[in-house]
Amino acid sequence: MRLREPSLFARIAQAASIQAGRSWAFVTAILVVLAWAVTGPLFHYSDTWQLVINTGTTIVTFLMVFLIQHAQNRDTQAIHVKLDELIRATQGAHNRLIALEDQSEEDLAAARAELRRVAEATEQARRLVEAKQ
Repeated sequence: MRLREPSLFARIAQAASIQAGRSWAFVTAILVVLAWAVTGPLFHYSDTWQLVINTGTTIVTFLMVFLIQHAQNRDTQAIHVKLDELIRATQGAHNRLIALEDQSEEDLAAARAELRRVAEATEQARRLVEAKQ
């Protein structure tokens, strides 16, 4: 399987989400808020002074929502592929569970109920074996 290079957006989003999760990003955000708070008396706590932090935080929050969602979608897809491979490679596993995330809510509920029944039956069988010993 030939791996394709991620899109420009994917590369930028990945790099930005990695950097946003680092401690220096948090420290920078704290310093910006402190600098804004310290300048309050200088600007007489004006509406413009308040608008600066409100606008800045709104823009950052708006953009971070997309970065976080992109990172979460990518991680979820990777986890599903890995789980599907584990199901495929595990002897005795139910291959119909592969790509279950693409099924309807009813199919998910039915699969969950069936696996719960199997788990309960397995537990009952284990108890019977232990009781006979």
